Amino acid sequence: MTKKTNTRTKILDVAENAVLEKGFEATSIDEIVAGAQISRSGFFYHFKDKNELARAMLERYIDAENTLYDELFSRAAELNDDPLHSMLIGLKMLAEMLADMPDGHPGCVIAATAYQDRLFDKGVQDLNREAILGWRKRFRSMFEKIADVYEPRDDVNLDALGDMVSSVVEGGLVLQRALRENNAASEQIMLLRSYLKLLFSPKS
Repeated sequence: MTKKTNTRTKILDVAENAVLEKGFEATSIDEIVAGAQISRSGFFYHFKDKNELARAMLERYIDAENTLYDELFSRAAELNDDPLHSMLIGLKMLAEMLADMPDGHPGCVIAATAYQDRLFDKGVQDLNREAILGWRKRFRSMFEKIADVYEPRDDVNLDALGDMVSSVVEGGLVLQRALRENNAASEQIMLLRSYLKLLFSPKS
């Protein structure tokens, strides 16, 4: 890693920690500069303003989440080629991963951006929306494969069901932070897993 890349990464790390702790609006450039131990000119060498910083944070977070989902659900598919059981395995691995974080998950940059979207230009707002739509598409595709094998026991919108995965994960993180219960997100994911087992169980 070059010094330039290392400095940029350090800025993003400091900024993300601060933003997840108190939001974008309450996080100042001066605070980021101090935390990253650089000069203001060093910050502006990498980012022209907070909007550009927010875009970079989002892009990094989205890439990390997509990589995580790729790895988890690819591994689940290797363990069981039945689409429903593969999904259930993937969700259980996700729940276990979150439960194993000693200090809990730090939070979601997507949510932090959505809460204060008035601070950002349309490009950042659209990037946030595209990320959520991408996750909808990812999980809808998985549910389509499940529905081809297991007829749902209820009339369900697969787009909404795809969104439900993100809603449960993100909502679980909100509960976790509000209640200071590090297992909240994991428990919500396991409840979603139970719902999916019931939804796609064969009709008698």
